Amino acid sequence: MSVFVSTQPRLAVTLGEGGQPFEIGLPVLAGEPVEQIFPHARPVGRRGALTLFQAGMWLLGAAKVDIRPGLEHAARQLYGDILDASRQLHLARIWNYVPDINAAGPAGLENYRAFCRGRSLAFEAHFGASFRQQLPAASAVGCHDGALTVIFAATPQAPRHLENPLQVPAYDYPPEHGPRPPSFARATVVPAPAGPTVFISGTAAIRGHATIAPGDLAHQLDCTLENLREISRACGLGPDLAAGPRRTRHFKVYLRHPADLAATAAFLHEHLLRPDDRVCYVQADICRASLCVEIEATLIPG
Repeated sequence: MSVFVSTQPRLAVTLGEGGQPFEIGLPVLAGEPVEQIFPHARPVGRRGALTLFQAGMWLLGAAKVDIRPGLEHAARQLYGDILDASRQLHLARIWNYVPDINAAGPAGLENYRAFCRGRSLAFEAHFGASFRQQLPAASAVGCHDGALTVIFAATPQAPRHLENPLQVPAYDYPPEHGPRPPSFARATVVPAPAGPTVFISGTAAIRGHATIAPGDLAHQLDCTLENLREISRACGLGPDLAAGPRRTRHFKVYLRHPADLAATAAFLHEHLLRPDDRVCYVQADICRASLCVEIEATLIPG
């Protein structure tokens, strides 16, 4: 587990215009400490543990729940709330912040694997055996505040969920990665007259289903960038994640070790980022203990 940095600003997400930011609690090493992807959202009530917001056609929701009843149970209950709240819509993106993600839980199962089992069982209970076809883009990184935090975005527009040809779909991972594989697509594209909104899941140095260059930041950055370019092509954006003035590009870069910030920022500014991109670098444990870095992107027209 990485050393927790206590002197940095903390990541927060603003869902409602002018509203109180939803605290995530992860240390922000550089960049924007408050993320605002949907700037005109307004609160529309609650559903179970979720606080809900509307932003145009988008339904958004956020919740922070206690895991003392068990992380698998908490994940299954919370995802049940999400699936209930979005019943008439299509899930497009989910952000998950899992307490002590690489630690073993009370039953000896790694926390990430317990979370994945609860999430998968909730999807299966809602959609049936073919639930994999409904899985949206997602990310899951570690947090340290003892609560499971989840944020979602859903839409009435039927999205396309896409995979990276260089990677085994996460939902098809073999049993060595846990009793239930992770439940997400590598990217989701939501069409709209002004152009699609594209959510690219947390992307790391995984080829097939294997980790590349365990613990080696430089090689993992190379592999992660190649994966991002490949999923960008699959989304119809070309290899550069739609760089240019017609899209606002939001990036979150999760780093296991704060000391890797300078090297990572230099690499990304040379190979990926543009001056008008919105980016934050966050310290977080990642779903595999051998991974140093994970990068996600949200690309919005206009």
